[in-house]
Amino acid sequence: MPGTKRSDDTAERTSSVQSVDRAISILELVAARGEVGITEIAEELDVHKSTAFRLVAALQNRNLLEQLGERGKYTLSFAIVRLAAASTARLDVARLGQPICQRLAESLGETVNIAVTDGEAGITVAQEDGTATITSQNWVGRRTPLHATSAGKVLLAWMDEADRRPILRKRLKQFTEDTITSATELRTELARVLDEGHARSFEELEVGMHAVGVPVFSADGSVGSALSATGPSYRLPRRRARAIVGDLREAAAELSAKLGYTGT
Repeated sequence: MPGTKRSDDTAERTSSVQSVDRAISILELVAARGEVGITEIAEELDVHKSTAFRLVAALQNRNLLEQLGERGKYTLSFAIVRLAAASTARLDVARLGQPICQRLAESLGETVNIAVTDGEAGITVAQEDGTATITSQNWVGRRTPLHATSAGKVLLAWMDEADRRPILRKRLKQFTEDTITSATELRTELARVLDEGHARSFEELEVGMHAVGVPVFSADGSVGSALSATGPSYRLPRRRARAIVGDLREAAAELSAKLGYTGT
């Protein structure tokens, strides 16, 4: 009956939310106590041991918890540390990079962005509009395709091959007539980016928009983010886009140093 179907769906959604809530409670409990056993978890959540075990098993499968020896207690896994580190790194890049973006945007008159990888896309974490910008579009928090943006190409070029390979194996979406949709052509483009140290996007994401980006190095020497300048093609033609690479590199070097990169 229709009424029964709706009731079943509601009950299923309620159960799913409850499971998520309990899983988060387990992570918070383990974080607070360091090491926790199934019995402690069951008592804290006021659930049966079998329920606690299923929840813990799910968290183990996602590498969020690990067991200390056979039949031992559970502790947070290193995956949690990686997640926290990634979040902290993004916050640091945005916080330290914002004033640099502001100065560069004032100097160039164009919009300046900082982007980081977000799975198989890029995500803008900081933005400043230039003095010449007439209409602004807030990209902070928005995901953008890696293959069609200057910042995205930078992130792809310095990405580990193991992480880049699955991205290039998928269909590359075409946004304009100039978007690179061939994996072979994109690999050639990324090799050029590595050789020249910067990436360009001339009307590849939006018609009439040009951009140029450079890498920002993290403390460990990896490229965790990219700094780019974007503007309309009539104000940021190809010649000027190449001419401002030096300004971008200088700003990126300043941000890299603030992030702990020593250049060695």
